[in-house]
Amino acid sequence: MKIAIIAHLKFPIAQPFSGGLEMHTHLLATALQARGHQVTLYASEGSTASLGLVPVCPPTGSAFDDESCDRIDALEHAAYVRIMDAVSEGDFDLVHNNSLHYLPLLRAPELACPMVTALHTPPFEPFVRGVRARVQDMTFAAVSESLAREWRELIGPPLVIGNGINLKSFAYSSAPKGEPHAIWMGRLVPEKGTHLAIDAARAAGLPLKFAGPRVDPPYWDAEIAPRLGSDITYLGHLDHADLARRVGEAHVALCTPRWEEPFGLVLAEYLACGTPVAAFARGAIPDILDESCGVLAPADDVEGLGRAVTRAIHLRRRDCRRRAEHLFDAETMTDRYEAMYRTVLKPSIPIAATLGHARAPLLDNA
Repeated sequence: MKIAIIAHLKFPIAQPFSGGLEMHTHLLATALQARGHQVTLYASEGSTASLGLVPVCPPTGSAFDDESCDRIDALEHAAYVRIMDAVSEGDFDLVHNNSLHYLPLLRAPELACPMVTALHTPPFEPFVRGVRARVQDMTFAAVSESLAREWRELIGPPLVIGNGINLKSFAYSSAPKGEPHAIWMGRLVPEKGTHLAIDAARAAGLPLKFAGPRVDPPYWDAEIAPRLGSDITYLGHLDHADLARRVGEAHVALCTPRWEEPFGLVLAEYLACGTPVAAFARGAIPDILDESCGVLAPADDVEGLGRAVTRAIHLRRRDCRRRAEHLFDAETMTDRYEAMYRTVLKPSIPIAATLGHARAPLLDNA
């Protein structure tokens, strides 16, 4: 098929990834190409050129640039207008909308081919405006059961296609290395709760290594810098290879979202490396972690998370890897997206008939 993928424009779709959505978009485009599809990726400048990139604007994601929010909104709107103009002239078989913007949804009826939309976040305005306009004529897929529940009132029950990772990139490590320590990774922003991970690791008596892009200087200055010490090591913004190595060396991993995490792709990466997880019980996290690979604490309960760390560190690493293989194989994810595409292109074929053996395990375990 000739497939257009519309990305969000906040950050480049390239390593080192700014977050899970960038990694997911890159992985999906790469997997579809490997299966013989012709992919065109509409994304911000700096994205990976080999993905059939059409760069449309500089990344718009830093809220700390000189541009005002209104100015950024205007830049994004103009960029999505250009994207939809180009897509309408591109002779595509299908459009996969991975953006978080309402305009592609509003303009979807102008296209000569169908569009599908993946839901990666809870409902928010003005994105909801676009989704509401397409309730009757578009196929939506949510990345977790918990996220599907949040959208159900608006659009009915969407398909659930769990995110996947390249299990080879995050190779299994049968034993940690060095002195016992914890790891945390993600964007260094308030909603990811890095400062709570530092506090929880200290409560558990473990050194912490953490990695991710410093995209919020005020948060770093107010919450991270005052907590740094000899037991806390900032590793920088790492690519996949370095992340996998560091995660595989760790004795336990922390996940500390301060919102209802719609998926938590970092959990898949931890488990693939064999590293057990202590996490806040938020959003999709209880669907992903079971007692074989993780220990949950109540949301924002730092002392409880510290206790979870001391329990999780004793879980078997092989069980963690098995959980990742069962839930997060990118090949299974791609199977399901291809099945969705076929159903949209041939609506007379029920979705179950196209899924066959590729039913995503997350559907059965959530």
